[in-house]
Amino acid sequence: MNQMSKEIVPYSISQKELSLQEKVGQLFMLAAFINDTEAAVQKTEQLIREHHIGALCFFHSRASAATNFEGKKAVVHNENSYDRLKQLIARYQKAAKYPLLMAMDAEWGLAMRIENTPQYPYAITLGALQNNSDLIFEVGQRIGLDCREAGIHWNLAPVVDINSNPENPVIGYRSFGDNKKSVLSKAEAYLKGMESSGTLNSIKHFPGHGDTATDSHLGLPVIDKSMEELRQNELYPFQELIKKGGDSVMVGHLLLPQLDDTEPSTTSSKIITGLLRNEMGFEGVIISDALNMHAVSKKYLEKGKLEAAAFTAGMDMLCFSEHVAEGIERILNSAPENRIEESFKRIWQLKEKVFMNKAPRVNEAENPSDLNRTIAQNTLTELFGNPEKKDEIKNATFLNLSFAPNNNNIFSKKLEDDYQQRAWELSSQMAEIKLGLGKHQNVVLAIFPPTMKPKNQFGLDSVLLDFMQKLIAEKNVLVYLFGNPYVLDILGLQSNSNAVVAYQDFVEFQEEAICHFKGEMTATGKLPITLKTFQP
Repeated sequence: MNQMSKEIVPYSISQKELSLQEKVGQLFMLAAFINDTEAAVQKTEQLIREHHIGALCFFHSRASAATNFEGKKAVVHNENSYDRLKQLIARYQKAAKYPLLMAMDAEWGLAMRIENTPQYPYAITLGALQNNSDLIFEVGQRIGLDCREAGIHWNLAPVVDINSNPENPVIGYRSFGDNKKSVLSKAEAYLKGMESSGTLNSIKHFPGHGDTATDSHLGLPVIDKSMEELRQNELYPFQELIKKGGDSVMVGHLLLPQLDDTEPSTTSSKIITGLLRNEMGFEGVIISDALNMHAVSKKYLEKGKLEAAAFTAGMDMLCFSEHVAEGIERILNSAPENRIEESFKRIWQLKEKVFMNKAPRVNEAENPSDLNRTIAQNTLTELFGNPEKKDEIKNATFLNLSFAPNNNNIFSKKLEDDYQQRAWELSSQMAEIKLGLGKHQNVVLAIFPPTMKPKNQFGLDSVLLDFMQKLIAEKNVLVYLFGNPYVLDILGLQSNSNAVVAYQDFVEFQEEAICHFKGEMTATGKLPITLKTFQP
């Protein structure tokens, strides 16, 4: 990934050359799967040719995308996904009469969808940074450069939802935190970084998906707040960023009864046209969240009806439509020509921005390791209820415990090497650990949760969690958490407990955590969310 891929030669096709039917086709963004079968790829090529599709959104595979709601399909690892992506982009562009916009959810880099590509910290990790907007700018810029190099023009990021609900199953770690001003400032730095690379952006998920405990892939979340509350909180980052411009806003699948008690935001003219377009003054492209998500797809069973309803409500780009032909036909039969022209022109302007203007000259994206290390050094967060007890551990014998079933646990191995304290793994040595527990009062517990999402206690089974809670209650425990800080809420931590949040399991974050344990660095990060239970 050293050489920048060649941009498509700028085209000078006049908007007038497209028929009305072709213009409607430009409003559709198909889902494209990198690890798809040849038959499925040919079907996508056919859809592009026949319906003059405007954009594609790439996912790793059908098993990893929003179609696999219940997780019944296994995600197959493919070492060559990146090369396959570039091959497919070339094929799909060749099939298109008018150049396609290539999009992807690359919130923390191409690694969100593609193996063996640069991965940067999650938004919640960046949320722990204090007065380091330059680092977030660099993350946005490098992600943008990586996208450009791969042939992706449109990164559907960042998330500007204010995550105020610890039980949120779909936003959580993808948000910069629960403070509206922090979310705004960090999102703005990320956006400026992406813009400097020439990559399109999308702020999401309007009008705010943070305060919900429902996954919109599975059901329809309800945000039942007054307009005053929404303007003060959920809408705040959207409104402020809209003032500064922006390429697109993605509308999430949410029910806001105070605005529209019958239609979800996806198909609500009151929310899309009334609030976002007219009241808040957004002039760019309004794009839907994936239209196959159960929050809306289950309500519109008749093919093409959802696409037409979303368009009528004010949507410009219809993402992840599974009924293209029917959607185009319904829009052509029901929408006024001037309404079609309005959306088409907004999308065409994005294409002109990508294909007719030279991308800014920026140094090529580099290996992310140095940047990730610097972020680790500035995000590590101490939560010490009893610092003296923490210091006792380093000066005495301690039990070196970890739960890291899926990780290369450098942290505990380094503690073993440097302090001659054997590393014990809870996932495989629980019985032995329990037998020797009585000999130790001091414990270093490194936790690598299997998932960043709160479902099923972040992947911590009840037996393991009970053991950890009892350990924390009875021993002098110093926790190092390499994952979602909300995990601390289920550990049974007390006001005098001691914990360090490292947020990521990257090698760089583990190595910096070791430096912290040794006293070689000071933790300067601040928790970007409010915990329910642990208030040291």
